[in-house]
Amino acid sequence: MFYKGSASLTAVAMLATVSETPAGGRALECYEPVRRPALYDTVYEDVMVSPGGQLVDYDPPIYGTSEGLEQIAPPRVSYEVVPAVTRTVYHTVKVDDGGYAWEWRVIHGRKVLCKVWRKARYARVAETVIVEPERVRRVVLPAEFEGVAREVLVRPEERRITDIPPSYRTVARRVVVREGSTDWRRVHIPRHCPD
Repeated sequence: MFYKGSASLTAVAMLATVSETPAGGRALECYEPVRRPALYDTVYEDVMVSPGGQLVDYDPPIYGTSEGLEQIAPPRVSYEVVPAVTRTVYHTVKVDDGGYAWEWRVIHGRKVLCKVWRKARYARVAETVIVEPERVRRVVLPAEFEGVAREVLVRPEERRITDIPPSYRTVARRVVVREGSTDWRRVHIPRHCPD
């Protein structure tokens, strides 16, 4: 026969009374302790191993070089003076008409004034003549270009985001289903403990 709760307390009180019975007294009731062990069970639960997150792959931008022409001066108009075109021509001109003239001469050691005949004299002279007169010419200057190299974006940066879910692991854990306890059981021992 088992007693729980208040019954156990009553049994303990009774045993205390019995233990206080003077030696040699007659036992009225006898009890022995009965220990009930704790009852355990194994439960399985999922525990988080990793909270997960995001994995980001990053590729930087790629740049290249582009070559081209860039205008450094616009078309424009200017004027310049074209000098005259000249040519040298030669003429034969009379430089002395000739005729009679008086001149001193020394003849046989004697200085005498003589009347002489002189022929006309001619000379070749140069003359510069204008073939084309000076003029102003209109000059159209085209635009000026220069080769330049520029940095251009070949591929923009790229970001790839991968979601990583949390990971779990199943673990076993022992839990107490029922706490251990001690109860008292009435016993009968012939000639010592009556029923």
